[in-house]
Amino acid sequence: MAIHGKRYRSARESIDSNARYPLEEAVRLVKEGATAKFDESVDIAVRLGVNPRQADQMVRGAVSLPHGVGKTNVVVVFADGDAARAAEEAGADFVGTDDLINKIQNEGWTDFDKAVAVRTMMAKVGRLGRVLGPRGLMPNPKTGTVVGPDDIGRVVREVKGGRIDFRVERAGIIHTAVGKANMSEEALRENVTALIQTLLRLKPSSAKGTYVKSIAISSTMGPGVRLDSNEVVKLAGEYR
Repeated sequence: MAIHGKRYRSARESIDSNARYPLEEAVRLVKEGATAKFDESVDIAVRLGVNPRQADQMVRGAVSLPHGVGKTNVVVVFADGDAARAAEEAGADFVGTDDLINKIQNEGWTDFDKAVAVRTMMAKVGRLGRVLGPRGLMPNPKTGTVVGPDDIGRVVREVKGGRIDFRVERAGIIHTAVGKANMSEEALRENVTALIQTLLRLKPSSAKGTYVKSIAISSTMGPGVRLDSNEVVKLAGEYR
């Protein structure tokens, strides 16, 4: 059984575990509960009405949050020629081909947050699956991180600016960060609605019944707050 400190218990007392809060109030409670000495992440857990064991119900993708996630990602790009130069101009931290692949494969180097590759490099990058796959770092066309040379600059800028990748887990839940506790309430609300809007757009046609079953947000060290998922889905439908 986890033992929590005074600050956590105090924040927990202000939250009704049986309630489903409107997004505005939930964000306020999460920010109030983020009392650690470091800038806590704000995380979201969305339970979807899908069966990830069915290939046609696997929900995965990416979204560029309107206010980023409060950090600048370290980005690796597998590219050469003009695409490599475009990646460097867009702000990629490491750009290369065989040199980067060998460093990752032989040294187990993974000191980066995101990896992007041009399509022509994937025959070589594919052998990094055992290293990058379990860490969620493998470039994948479904998350928009395997692209043509003309798109590499745009994708690098998006990833550096706070684009997040997500994938539904076996229990039908998507976990990801939607910002930092020091961000404004409005920014966090807009990030949440942008994510939910993307999930709604990716709803599998074979998914039956309620699609967004539950939503909860929390800070790194704070208690979770359950949201009124119907209200959030409605907001996401109106969000532009």
